[in-house]
Amino acid sequence: MSEPVFSGDPLQWLARVLAQDPDRSFLETAAGQRYSRREFDALISKYAAALAQRGVVPTDRVAAQVEKSPEAVALYLACLKLGAVFVPLNTAYTLAELEYFLQDAQPRMAVVRPQDLANVRTIADRVGVPDVQTLGAQGDGSLPRLAASTTQAPPDSFTAEPAALAALLYTSGTTGRSKGAMLTRDNLGSNAATLAQAWHFSEADVLLHALPIFHVHGLFVAINTVLASGATMLFLPKFDADEVLRLLPRATVLMGVPTFYTRLLQHPGLTREATRNIRLFVSGSAPLLADTHREFRERTGHAILERYGMSETLMNTSNPYEGERVPGSVGPPLSGVEVRITDPESGRPLTAPDAIGMIEVRGPNVFAGYWRLPEKTATEFRSDGFFITGDLGRIDARGYIHIVGRGKDLVITGGYNVYPIEIETEIDALPGVVESAVIGVAHPDFGEGVTAVVVKRKNAELDETTIRQALEQRLAKFKLPKRVLFVDELPRNTMGKVQKSVLREAYRQLYGASDGLPPTRK
Repeated sequence: MSEPVFSGDPLQWLARVLAQDPDRSFLETAAGQRYSRREFDALISKYAAALAQRGVVPTDRVAAQVEKSPEAVALYLACLKLGAVFVPLNTAYTLAELEYFLQDAQPRMAVVRPQDLANVRTIADRVGVPDVQTLGAQGDGSLPRLAASTTQAPPDSFTAEPAALAALLYTSGTTGRSKGAMLTRDNLGSNAATLAQAWHFSEADVLLHALPIFHVHGLFVAINTVLASGATMLFLPKFDADEVLRLLPRATVLMGVPTFYTRLLQHPGLTREATRNIRLFVSGSAPLLADTHREFRERTGHAILERYGMSETLMNTSNPYEGERVPGSVGPPLSGVEVRITDPESGRPLTAPDAIGMIEVRGPNVFAGYWRLPEKTATEFRSDGFFITGDLGRIDARGYIHIVGRGKDLVITGGYNVYPIEIETEIDALPGVVESAVIGVAHPDFGEGVTAVVVKRKNAELDETTIRQALEQRLAKFKLPKRVLFVDELPRNTMGKVQKSVLREAYRQLYGASDGLPPTRK
């Protein structure tokens, strides 16, 4: 076996493994379509030639709102080969949202699903995008046809400075219009190399890829780490518990969001025997419940490795590959990444163990700033280069980081700060509760009323009174929910994160007048 690749520019990884073993498998679909390293490199070159033929040059943006497919991966890597800037867009975005992104990014080309062509062309004409191509889930569309028919020689791989822009990744926009996080080639390359080393990846690994590829997790964490290590991918169009369990014996690593693991735990086929070939289960993009971590370990013998990242920074921390993986923690900082906790108001570093404050990070993984928003960028960085994540957390005595919640999710009730995760942890531990989300809702007496939204198990004998009574012995009075509401499921985005902004909007008039409770006293 050859040495892992790890370091270098993203395209150098493929060139190196191609020289070592060109016929080794790189990607195989669930339907059995297989690409060797040589074949996939040829596909990338064809797509790069097609983009160049349409006038795409270095620094041009190429926006893609397409379904997951091998060809979509080739499009991403073709952009890197050309020096173009890849702009992946969530397939759930509406046409109105798409118009905003196209107007903001001003791409040279937009690549969309065939069925969306007519509508997107109208938008493109309106906002000044000169070229619209299509790419379907089965490798159909105008761009694949162009790639297959072009006689133009593929361009030489782009030679760029590490600081050259490689991708524009739009944030979720829960506090206003989405912002484009500018990720450099060094951001992508250094972070994937760090993850490959931290998670002991090698060319012997087979990643079971069931994530979407318009997001940091599925695109930059999963695919770039495979490239950095020379590993192979089993490529699923989406997560399906039956299909994942069918393919687990052929894989060595599964990367997923917490929903993957809760669904697998509901499947009778999840056993120690079914998972015996897997050496690593990774979870991210949303908090993994400690109960899920423990139940998965009891069922399979595997401790899920939870890590922490975001669009602007890629991955910041990870529970150790060798060492204790603490449920509810995202582990220590990755190599080369600095993490500190600061006072949210003053920015003063908080050095005491378990002090709760703002998480700030600095390192080669941290983005170059927000696209065309220099003033916003300036407000998000400290003078010493630390990026203010907007996440609240603490660092324990062993150096493990624990996420408390988003700064915007902080509830201030009667002058007291309440951190939702503390209450959610207590509610989630109650018998009959599946999960919960705690939010602050405008309240005439308290400023914000602590409000719990709960999903309970079928036939569970739970009501608002029983939950409040159970919490009275566990939490200070000012932390107790003013109301407990029950829903069939919590709203989530495509990466499995609970959308608290949706809940806040849904219940914004819950406390229209005083609920009769006395005001909390300091």
